[in-house]
Amino acid sequence: MTGDRLRKLLKEVAEGKTSADAAFRKMRSLPFESLGMANVDHHRAIRQGVPEVILGEGKTVAQIAAIARAMRRTGAAVLVTRLSPAKQNAVRRGFREAVLYPEARCAVIRSGKPKIQGKGTILVVTAGTSDIPVAEEAVVTAEFLGNRVERLFDVGVAGIHRLLLQKEALLSARVLVVVAGMEGALASVVGGLTDKPVIAVPTSVGYGASFGGVSALLGMLNSCSPTVAVVNIDNGFGAGVLSSVINRL
Repeated sequence: MTGDRLRKLLKEVAEGKTSADAAFRKMRSLPFESLGMANVDHHRAIRQGVPEVILGEGKTVAQIAAIARAMRRTGAAVLVTRLSPAKQNAVRRGFREAVLYPEARCAVIRSGKPKIQGKGTILVVTAGTSDIPVAEEAVVTAEFLGNRVERLFDVGVAGIHRLLLQKEALLSARVLVVVAGMEGALASVVGGLTDKPVIAVPTSVGYGASFGGVSALLGMLNSCSPTVAVVNIDNGFGAGVLSSVINRL
């Protein structure tokens, strides 16, 4: 159930096109539906503007399928993140409308394309090629939520000229997501080149002293650019959601 669907349903009741009983049956699963192992939050899209998303990591195939079916019964589109290859194949078998994004480790189950709700373009930037899987999670999430998204990959500070040649793309974006491992310096550089909000995503890419992304996280948190905000290590999903919310304002 989304805000638009709820308004349409209430309008149909007011106009006599839908009975109160029929509307009640559609709304009875609000605000959540208990499946035993999960309480599916059908109300979240109305409350937060972002629907519930299924984290595939740590869940069995049966659990993922049950939650997804409950969401699909209400007409909701479904995004599943952090899927292993085996779970991706299982989702494909269970839902013929599923679209897989192997690099992002995501699956989207929906009918048709999302309505564009974002006011501008979200630009997802990576420091290196190794950061692309996390970046793609942000891309898939932002597109799922109805945004136009562009990519700018492998423009890290070791070859800063690559970034500077893309200044038009940086300036034309409404929100930027910068994904970087190692020392995470790219977020500060991008923040210094644009007046738009920059969401920094540290990745676990790097050698021993990167401490699994902690070095990049600390570097981004200590950015001298005040337009940079930081999400957790490898949290492409969080960056995709936050960039979408900002892009609607």
